[in-house]
Amino acid sequence: MAAVDALQSSAAAGTAATAVPTLSVENIEVVYHHTVQVLRGLSLSVPEGQIVALLGSNGAGKTTTLKAISGLLPLEVGEIRTGAIRYRGERIDAVAPHLLPRRGIAHVREGRHVFEDLTVDENLVAAGNALIGRGGQDAKPDPALIYDYFPRLKERRTQRAGYLSGGEQQMLAIGRALLGKPSLMLLDEPSLGLAPLVVQGIFEIIARINREQGVSMLLVEQNAMAAFGIAQYGYIMESGKVVIDGPTERLMDDPDVQRFYLGYGDNAEQLASFRDVKHYKRRKRWLS
Repeated sequence: MAAVDALQSSAAAGTAATAVPTLSVENIEVVYHHTVQVLRGLSLSVPEGQIVALLGSNGAGKTTTLKAISGLLPLEVGEIRTGAIRYRGERIDAVAPHLLPRRGIAHVREGRHVFEDLTVDENLVAAGNALIGRGGQDAKPDPALIYDYFPRLKERRTQRAGYLSGGEQQMLAIGRALLGKPSLMLLDEPSLGLAPLVVQGIFEIIARINREQGVSMLLVEQNAMAAFGIAQYGYIMESGKVVIDGPTERLMDDPDVQRFYLGYGDNAEQLASFRDVKHYKRRKRWLS
């Protein structure tokens, strides 16, 4: 009996190890205007149902990574030169961007990008109309779920989005993405320009959405403490490539991560980036 249990445990472990991630970015290189290389052999993955944080300084390539995944690069004269992007095992790097939300991929872009002249209700209606037909469904998505997560939006439902506070606009941007019940959400700097208490509230809701809806998330952030507070795994980028990754608990214990991104630790003010540390010339990684 013990031998059977051991075999079953071993089989289960093997299945978990070979599970297909929700998102897999495989050694991609991205170039703008045929000359400017931004991503250099970038690889990362987002396991099913997990939040993965992607951190880095300005210009590291975080936003470009999300645009590569959501198919927006051609709109900015950018292209993926090499590598592949897979969503649930299927390549999507050649799929038109307007088709990806219907497959279950939602991108909350930096700067919110709500329709400022439309009310909250009208913003959700517009987002819902764009999702009709996903998975053979003809019914319009129901905004009740969004108002459950963001009761503040329900109070403002007839107000024009341009008159909302920054935090309320961010809630609306996330709500529009959630309306299609995505399997994968790409979140670009949700804390940008917001007060600490507002950031705390929004990140609590992001964690709740992940927990209750099982949505996998790739979270781009400069606020490392907020990101590490809800993510299970993290990647840190420098100059278009990942220089360190691992479970967030281990990243938070790493002296160099503390120094560069968390603002404490020995000699925190003396080094500007991972490039100043010789042993990071080769990617540092921990295995779970």
